[in-house]
Amino acid sequence: MNQITGPTGEEPLAVDDLDAFKQAFRRHAAGVAAVTSLDPQGKPVGFTATSLASLAAVPPMATFNMSQVASAYPAMTVGNHVAIHMLGPRSRHIAEKLAADHDVRFAGDHWTPGPHGLPILSDVTAWMVGTVLEVHPVHNNAVIVVQIETGALGPEDEALLYHERSYMKPGAIDA
Repeated sequence: MNQITGPTGEEPLAVDDLDAFKQAFRRHAAGVAAVTSLDPQGKPVGFTATSLASLAAVPPMATFNMSQVASAYPAMTVGNHVAIHMLGPRSRHIAEKLAADHDVRFAGDHWTPGPHGLPILSDVTAWMVGTVLEVHPVHNNAVIVVQIETGALGPEDEALLYHERSYMKPGAIDA
């Protein structure tokens, strides 16, 4: 285990590679998205994703990361469809619901069936539907590549960020 001194010279912090990684990423704010799909039995599955990224504009592609032990992972097969939703503070309750126990994620009226029967979440700032092009396993996780086919904008909202294990909207920066 290594010891480092904090940025303001306070007591040294003991960190190993895992602790350093977790501490650093807790302080890295990330946008919040939700990914939904249908599992091999046709049951809705979904999860929150802070790893969503644009991969290309032509053709339109996006990526996200997930754990291979996640309940939604069996739906991440090449050729399967997924819906990617951008969330704002008004849809924070959806982020919390999709981060909860997988058995209750689709209980309620916060979604409707959309293209390909995919769960489309209500009150999101935007949603896109695409086809899984590639799945790249990396240790116990995977990088999923999706080609976007269609989508729609929802009502405008501020950004929703995940920071220090909490969902929040950005605030004013003090100068």
